[in-house]
Amino acid sequence: MILVTGGTGTLGRAVTARLPEARVLSRRPGPGRVTGDLATGAGLDAALSEVDTVIHCATSLGGNDVTHARHLAEAAARSGGPHIVFVSIVGVEDIPLSYYRTKLAVERLLTGSGLPVTVQRATQFHDLVLRVFTLQRWSPALFVLGGTRFQPVDVGDLADRLVSLAAGPAAGRAEDFGGPAVRSMADLARAYRGDGRRPIVPVRVPGKVIRGYRTGANLAPATGTITFEDFLRSGPQPGRPG
Repeated sequence: MILVTGGTGTLGRAVTARLPEARVLSRRPGPGRVTGDLATGAGLDAALSEVDTVIHCATSLGGNDVTHARHLAEAAARSGGPHIVFVSIVGVEDIPLSYYRTKLAVERLLTGSGLPVTVQRATQFHDLVLRVFTLQRWSPALFVLGGTRFQPVDVGDLADRLVSLAAGPAAGRAEDFGGPAVRSMADLARAYRGDGRRPIVPVRVPGKVIRGYRTGANLAPATGTITFEDFLRSGPQPGRPG
């Protein structure tokens, strides 16, 4: 039995679409769900009963991921030690974003827990790149980070990898998973703009975070197959915004 945390999120929906028999952990009851709260640990023992593998997709920007992972690991240890597949981000050691530091802390907590663990770092999702551009939909220009490169990956490609990892033994840190091509942010903006006439304006931003992106700390071996253009043409799908 597989348990998916964060099963209602962008990646989690793509994972559960590929695993219709999996349990989905949620604070709210519903079809195919088991009730449990990562924030408090309530209900996790029951949710993990007879579970062999956990695909841990749950995440938040509020800084609670470490607490959530600790409660999950403690309950997993009590339930017999299922394999935990954790989704992290390429560059967490080199890009000093608070969210990235939290992801690195969760990696270290899980790998030090004594449980069988696989950590899969991935590059940014197509969905995130699209959101950056759509937030500027009323702007007369599309502003991009000058001198930066990105390698967006499709959540469907990553979901396939996670399902494959879940079917195998714990691998520690798996090979980083990246999209099919490394591209400048301006190039991605041109793909989003299509035949539109809005100018694309590169902006040079100082600081250690942007320096990390400029040095390529966010890049990985090309593994995924679905390009940003493929994603834009595909329209609404499970695991993607409409």
